[in-house]
Amino acid sequence: MVSFGGIARKIFGSSNDRRVKSKRPRVEAINAMENELRALSDDELRARTAQFRQDIANGADLNDLLIPAFATAREGARRALGMRPFDVQLIGGMVLHSGGIAEMRTGEGKTLVATLPVYLNALTGKGVHVVTVNDYLAKRDSEWMGRIYKFLGLTVGVIVHGMSDEERRAAYACDVTYATNNELGFDYLRDNMKYERAQMVQRGHNYAIVDEVDSILIDEARTPLIISGPLEDRSEMYNTIDAFILQLGPEDYEVDEKQKTAIFTEGGTEKLENLLREAGHLKGESLYDVENVAIVHHVNNALKAHRLFQRDKDYIVRNDEIVIIDEFTGRMMPGRRYSEGLHQSLEAKEHVTIQPENQTLASVTFQNYFRMYEKLAGMTGTASTEAEEFGNIYGLEVTEVPTNKPVARIDEDDEVYRTEEEKYQAIVREIRESHARGQPTLVGTTSIEKSEQLAARLRQDGFKDFEVLNARHHEREASIVAQAGKPGAITIATNMAGRGTDIQLGGNAEMRIAEELGDMPEGPEREAREKAIHDDIAGLKEKAQAAGGLYVLATERHESRRIDNQLRGRSGRQGDPGRSKFFLSLQDDLMRIFGSDRMDGMLQKLGLKEGEAIIHPWINKALEKAQKKVEARNFDIRKNLLKYDDVMNDQRKVVFGQRIELMEGENLSETVAEMRQDVIDDLVTQHIPENAYSEQWDAAGLHQAVIQYLNLDLPIEDWVKEEGIAEDDIRDRITEQANAVAEDRARRFGPEVMAYVERSVVLQTLDHLWREHLVNLEHLRSVVGFRGYGQRDPLNEYKGEGFELFQAMLGNLRQAVTAQLMRVELVREAAEAPPPQAPDTFGHHIDETTGEDAFGNTATAVLDDARTVAPEDRNPQDPQTWGKVGRNEPCPCGSGKKFKHCHGAFV
Repeated sequence: MVSFGGIARKIFGSSNDRRVKSKRPRVEAINAMENELRALSDDELRARTAQFRQDIANGADLNDLLIPAFATAREGARRALGMRPFDVQLIGGMVLHSGGIAEMRTGEGKTLVATLPVYLNALTGKGVHVVTVNDYLAKRDSEWMGRIYKFLGLTVGVIVHGMSDEERRAAYACDVTYATNNELGFDYLRDNMKYERAQMVQRGHNYAIVDEVDSILIDEARTPLIISGPLEDRSEMYNTIDAFILQLGPEDYEVDEKQKTAIFTEGGTEKLENLLREAGHLKGESLYDVENVAIVHHVNNALKAHRLFQRDKDYIVRNDEIVIIDEFTGRMMPGRRYSEGLHQSLEAKEHVTIQPENQTLASVTFQNYFRMYEKLAGMTGTASTEAEEFGNIYGLEVTEVPTNKPVARIDEDDEVYRTEEEKYQAIVREIRESHARGQPTLVGTTSIEKSEQLAARLRQDGFKDFEVLNARHHEREASIVAQAGKPGAITIATNMAGRGTDIQLGGNAEMRIAEELGDMPEGPEREAREKAIHDDIAGLKEKAQAAGGLYVLATERHESRRIDNQLRGRSGRQGDPGRSKFFLSLQDDLMRIFGSDRMDGMLQKLGLKEGEAIIHPWINKALEKAQKKVEARNFDIRKNLLKYDDVMNDQRKVVFGQRIELMEGENLSETVAEMRQDVIDDLVTQHIPENAYSEQWDAAGLHQAVIQYLNLDLPIEDWVKEEGIAEDDIRDRITEQANAVAEDRARRFGPEVMAYVERSVVLQTLDHLWREHLVNLEHLRSVVGFRGYGQRDPLNEYKGEGFELFQAMLGNLRQAVTAQLMRVELVREAAEAPPPQAPDTFGHHIDETTGEDAFGNTATAVLDDARTVAPEDRNPQDPQTWGKVGRNEPCPCGSGKKFKHCHGAFV
């Protein structure tokens, strides 16, 4: 029975079809300009950029310029790169310009598509950010596509790991900036820890195009980006707890792989308590007494490390370090760390050197970072399965862009075997057959461990010529992927998402030329060698096509359909033939955790013999349902994270906005005076209750508070004894004395020095209290979930208490700033003092469900102005050359005093 919706789609087309169709007239208009633009000289074509900019200055809308600008960018691409965007690529570019997601199959040229809306939007001069998943792609694309922008008169910058602040500032000032999502988010947080506006590197958030948008805005959105600073060393405690965990048996804990949790049983808790008590680590009677919060944290992490994390699957041990394996890409992530002590627990488990923990200084989720852009767009090969999430969270509509040529790939039904051993036998058999007929084969696995197990089996079975692409060999990944389309090639890969290099049948000519010819100078000999390579690849392509094109053979289903589709999509690019098939067993993780327990028994009853597979479309549907369950759970996790982060984000925007105002403000004297008055009002109200008799006033308490916060020793007890004295009189006298002292200090310091001192004190105090506030919010977040047992909504509780904590922080800010400014004294000329320095910091990218840290790289995160400089490299006359100076070090100016009593006196 055909539904009414199905009939309507047949007659009117789907909403996606209608969106694509509506863009066709513009495509025809762009095509109509092609001959006119081809007739222009390079300089005349370049001059159109200046004309477009003038049109925008005169009030023209970007949408009005889309047709001529896209036509210009297409002609620029043809001349600069020899690549002319297809009509479907123009449609993709329009989707991106309108602030949507363009879903384009692998090999359809997404990198080139982005140049069209980037060129158009860069004409405003406000900057366009193109976001990639790794530094290699950011650098490659900025150089490759940058030739188009430079040809048309635009500037191009790239942000990669290890750049200085000056280099970053220059890159952000360009018309087009390529960068990774981590670098962009981290620069945003670092900017909001700077003490001068001129030190900030970003210049706003105008328009961003996110490549592999599903990877960045979906997979990595569970992981907030965090800046942290080091805490004291607690390595001994990790080793002690690790030894206790080894004494527990399977009956002492329960592991739930589905939810990724491990908890102690009642008996296990009792056994742990006895061990801890004997070692003198337990305070009070119970492990769960409030004094033992830190111990509970340690033992839970140690249990997770031993029971939920596997060596060579979730991490590897290399050079006395635990190196995380990215679950989505199978890459090693050197320098990145699990959060909240979990990485230290793994270090204790594997007996490597334990690195110190860190404290959160600033954080933001990718959802809230990317929602700051005035316009956001994205492109990927697989987004439609997550269309609801893109719409709900980012307001982005997914449009499936048609392929340039019809897809000729054959997607076969899954083959399901009873055991893993039977499955691998079938896989090896299939690889042998495809290799014998000269068909290139890409074998997809879900982990390093499984890719190496399969590689070992192939070697045992006599295979010699094959490549393994996983986290251990990521340095060679681009060249491995580029040549995976040669006839008979066998490539085993952990995951193909975001690799950024197409698998071309016959091999990749550009990569071969770069590898084989290297730095050979231009000339007849090089041209001949290049032609020979192109001819060889053309012949190899014909052979690969005749053998059936690229065969994607997957050894397991991933938790997400999208990852499976990414792997499948590697085959059948640009109308090439291709084939894909998934081989599964009932012992696979997805089948075991989410499949039916009764399936094995059922298959045996049906008479399934050893080595036989069950193949049926119903199996595919059942698996799809299991994957949908996982996707729905992950969506809920991300949605929940965002709800809590939105509470912090409102406060973050207030604090960061306030910091920028403070840095830009010429004079903070009025703000400081208001803070001082608020403190006086609060002190008087606190010690002199409303409508109370003077005998009930706490004069002694007010006297002590005025000394503490205002540094004034006033005869308040004597004032209170005066006949007819009122509360307002006391307030006015304190205010008068405080203002007199502040005005005297301002006269002595001079306006410039006073402005510098006030800004330094307010910013540093605000930063210090904000960090404490973040820790308080983390603690609140970790316990607020238990409020649900009392029939109270944890999110509402978090909002209410989070707001109270924020108000308390602002009150503390007024008191702390006033107390400092009422005590500060001039030691030397402030003009000589270097700007205040932010602490050493580290970047983290923490997964809420696994605790994985995807960006814990110290080298990236150390702030430029917090660098350590050797004493001999410091110029005593130039504080800018001093770098980070310890508080108790001799001052580099040569005065003989400690830094804190000399140039560091205001810090």
